[in-house]
Amino acid sequence: MAKICLCLTAKTLKRNLDVLDKYRNDVDIAELRADYLDPDERFLIRRFPEQAGIPVILTIRRDIDGGQFAGGEGARVSLMARGLAYAETDRRRNFAYIDIEEDLNVPSLEEAARTFGTRIIRSYHNMNGTDANLSAKIRSVRHSADEIVKIAVTANSTEDVLTLLRAKKDYEEHEKILIAMGHYGVYSRILAEQFGSLLTYVYAPSEPDIPPAAPGQINVTELTQLYRFRNINKSTGVYGVTGFPLKASDSPVFFNSVFEMEGNNAVYVPFPADSITSFMKVAEELNVAGLSVTVPYKESVIPFLNIQAPEVQRIGACNTLSRCPQGWVGANTDTWGFSDSLLTFLGRPHLKRQRVTVIGAGGAARAVVSELHRLGAKVLILNRTITKARQLAVPYRYAWGGLDDHGMVAMEKYRDIIIQTTSAGMEGLNSGDPVPLYNFCGREVVMDLVYKPEITPFLQRAMDAGCQFQNGYDMLIRQARHQYTQFMEKEFPEHFLTRVHFNRI
Repeated sequence: MAKICLCLTAKTLKRNLDVLDKYRNDVDIAELRADYLDPDERFLIRRFPEQAGIPVILTIRRDIDGGQFAGGEGARVSLMARGLAYAETDRRRNFAYIDIEEDLNVPSLEEAARTFGTRIIRSYHNMNGTDANLSAKIRSVRHSADEIVKIAVTANSTEDVLTLLRAKKDYEEHEKILIAMGHYGVYSRILAEQFGSLLTYVYAPSEPDIPPAAPGQINVTELTQLYRFRNINKSTGVYGVTGFPLKASDSPVFFNSVFEMEGNNAVYVPFPADSITSFMKVAEELNVAGLSVTVPYKESVIPFLNIQAPEVQRIGACNTLSRCPQGWVGANTDTWGFSDSLLTFLGRPHLKRQRVTVIGAGGAARAVVSELHRLGAKVLILNRTITKARQLAVPYRYAWGGLDDHGMVAMEKYRDIIIQTTSAGMEGLNSGDPVPLYNFCGREVVMDLVYKPEITPFLQRAMDAGCQFQNGYDMLIRQARHQYTQFMEKEFPEHFLTRVHFNRI
């Protein structure tokens, strides 16, 4: 089972011990990042393992490898040796591991480590990207058979994560630590077991003076509580959500809470992806069992489906993938989630005689428009790219237009209900309003499919005008329940719904 290593990056040893004591029950190993210590504190490191009371890695990382040590190599090696030389007779009081870079060749330091019972982690860091021939790099890093190889590369794309996943196959029989740093590689830290990694590194949350030691590092509370890292093993079912940039999603909280309550050996993780083609290869490597698909891949994922549900064939958009013996099955739960949410909000069984404007013409809009047609509404579709609005509208014989003056005039005839389906206003993206030229009259019912933040600039204007409004949170939960059914091939246990804690982290 992969272990959890807490990176300690405070300026003093006492502060590091205080933080370790706070999270001791959640971690297996600590890494003392001595390069973060104040210069005077660095000379006192040798007694730290005894004070810590758990296995400790000694790391003094150079600035060129993403660390804070800017001195010469002689001074750094001297500090490492000072940290090792403590108790030859009681090895529990020594550092359990020392991290030595693959290009640092000091036989006397390595011999001292072995004498004091300290295992060597031989590390390679690429702070700029991922080596093209990573398999060869992994094989070349280890200097001797008793060393643990650590590879930390920067994932600038999903293809980089795929490279790391494929390279680890050539090193299955050896102890190793594999990390894809950065946003694209976040799941390499959660799924350390699936990546064949001995451990994953975490930082302490809500501790401003204990910063993450590397890009993409997860805090220990999120890893242990949200993702239940302790329960992840080789048999764990892997589910998740993919999209780009994927910085605002409550889906992991929903699914992981339900998995925990029902005792399901499964985990749901974020899979940020800049290429759906590359990510589907990652999904195969990780044997992902089910996927939620969000912006911008609801349409481009369709060629990867082996079986399409009727609604996917009808609307040309898919937000749910599940595995079957024939391959990927694609469904669209946005349809049910949207109509359930809107009709409940309105207290109506249908939308006959309702005139509706839909803003956007992407994958979410396709699901929305399909349901509006089924429910009997008259619809205007507006989009920044007018040709896309037309393509979506014509099969339904709906009106269409652009987000310009003409579109705003047309909206005045279709404003019983206004549905905003684009990513405008989404947390981490463009915080703008998709229709700044439109003036709300206060009689519209307004729905924005964005739910983070709760009130977008678009919804704020609707609220200020006195409109009835709701964001996309209720739709998210409703469609997620349908996704659960697709993933698990059984009905969602409704009694769990009131016990899902969305603010647990």
